[in-house]
Amino acid sequence: MAYNSGGSTSRSPCAACKHLRRKCTAECVFAPYFPANQPLKFSNVHKIFGASNVTKILQDLPEASRADAVTSLAFEAEERIRDPVYGCSGAISQTQTKIRVLQDEVANLVWKIKKTLRN
Repeated sequence: MAYNSGGSTSRSPCAACKHLRRKCTAECVFAPYFPANQPLKFSNVHKIFGASNVTKILQDLPEASRADAVTSLAFEAEERIRDPVYGCSGAISQTQTKIRVLQDEVANLVWKIKKTLRN
């Protein structure tokens, strides 16, 4: 959100710059991925990975890959905060367990349907 005021251009700081209490410049690597209306997203990522590490990660990636990287970092940070021991691995394991249970249920239902149709 940029506006022109007497020859100088200014914009509201991104969530990262707000959190870090610094001026958000046009070159801010965080601005496209941590908008001002998502402060918790950056707060979680910063808490788990640190702003310096996230800056390095984003600068080392091509721009086309940065949004996916931020999505992954945000998910991992949220899961790590929710489950400090297992983090993302715990969420993946739970999902895999649910998939196996559902696959077993589907197989059982298919077996029952086939059995019913034979009779």
